Amino acid sequence: MQRLLLILALNVFSAAPLQAAPNIVFILADDLSWSDLGCYGHPYHQTPHLDRLAEQGMRFTQAYAPAPICSASRAAILTGKTPARLHFEFVTKADPGEQDFDVPLQSPPFTLDLPLSERTVGESLSECGYTTGFFGKWHVSRHHQGYLGWSPTHGPLKQGFAEGDSDFGSHPYVYREKKGLKSTPVKGRDFPQDTLVDKAADFLERHQNEPFFLYLSQYYVHDPVHSRSQSLIEKYRELVPEDSKEIRIEYAAMVETLDHLVGRVLSELDRLELAEETLVVFLSDNGGHPNYTTNAPLRGSKWNLYEGGIRVPMIARWPGTIEAGVECDVPVHGCDLLPTFRDVAGQPQKGADGASLLPLMTGQVKDVDRSQPLVWHFPYYHPEKKFADCPEEIGVGDFVTSQTRPHSAIRSGDWKLIQFYEEDRVELYYLADDLAEQHDLSAEHPEKARELHRELNAYLKQVEARLPQSRQARP
Repeated sequence: MQRLLLILALNVFSAAPLQAAPNIVFILADDLSWSDLGCYGHPYHQTPHLDRLAEQGMRFTQAYAPAPICSASRAAILTGKTPARLHFEFVTKADPGEQDFDVPLQSPPFTLDLPLSERTVGESLSECGYTTGFFGKWHVSRHHQGYLGWSPTHGPLKQGFAEGDSDFGSHPYVYREKKGLKSTPVKGRDFPQDTLVDKAADFLERHQNEPFFLYLSQYYVHDPVHSRSQSLIEKYRELVPEDSKEIRIEYAAMVETLDHLVGRVLSELDRLELAEETLVVFLSDNGGHPNYTTNAPLRGSKWNLYEGGIRVPMIARWPGTIEAGVECDVPVHGCDLLPTFRDVAGQPQKGADGASLLPLMTGQVKDVDRSQPLVWHFPYYHPEKKFADCPEEIGVGDFVTSQTRPHSAIRSGDWKLIQFYEEDRVELYYLADDLAEQHDLSAEHPEKARELHRELNAYLKQVEARLPQSRQARP
């Protein structure tokens, strides 16, 4: 409020009105399914804060993560470049190496660190005069002193963020540090205290009088799946279908806990009287984990390029700028965020693989003007352990981890083509009529399949994408 009063006071003595740069809060969820939220149709997950965020802003029905897996998606969101262009297509590891098990193709070597030469959204918004903070899961560099520990050479504080913290908050990851906590139930309230959001809220309060960019990278709802809230467990024991796996009760409690933590951030913006001058964007980094949730009606899950692996919930709110209660059916993806945030900051800059969504959010246009196609590239196998024991067929809402093999995908309009490298074959789907990707139309529409196949491979060649190689052909 003090910043706004200062701007108004200066306007009295200025020939032209001065515009206060809006704040930006970006909240990234981990492994949250497209269908996990109440506002996306989930039958029993209770997510009142995110539902209200959607009521107050724009809910995207065809938003995509840049990748079906954590590190690759996060690197792309940070840079506005696809994993194919970045050569960062898989999860980061502790040591150099490559996948080594009995499969036909050899995947590329692991990418360990997002190069410091890559310009992140933190660096970009710092140049625009924003105070930048990163709190939570980084996971685009090697682990330091423990799982998900920030690298001292390649962490967020070396990539444009002025401050931040990797605190696990109330996520079960913290059990590794605090022995006995897992078996200690929360008393007197539904939700455990979360020190990560405490620190993010402190960042908001300390920088309330200057333009800020808060990147809150949540660990929820990634496994290990567990809740210490007995009240939530008891509630969802009544709500979860009787024939469901027991773990779904714990998972539902984690989803509601994530919603509660988002609500705390929104409440802090309200308390500081900053909601009207803050763009809030919520997104998930990839599709849901099939051991714990369903991505139905979408086919597939985390790790593969069917819709269940890459289509994710996305909500944007900016009171007075984004119309409340709007549903947007335009395909968008995580690489669009960097150019969008630059545009919001008043210093537009074209993205390598994304485009600003600000004109779409404000209703100035009905579609996104893209210079690059919507492409996904996953040249790896998954799971890396017991791959041969997993089923080959990738189903819809079957709660099964299937075999994912090297493949890439492209979307153009309502058409989507997936290229599989082992057999050098493609599948073609028309998503407007076949959301669950059950009817391969490549034989019925060979010209469309050839057109998208050419476009996909032209893009992969342009960015010098790393492709899986035949093991027999390797030197």
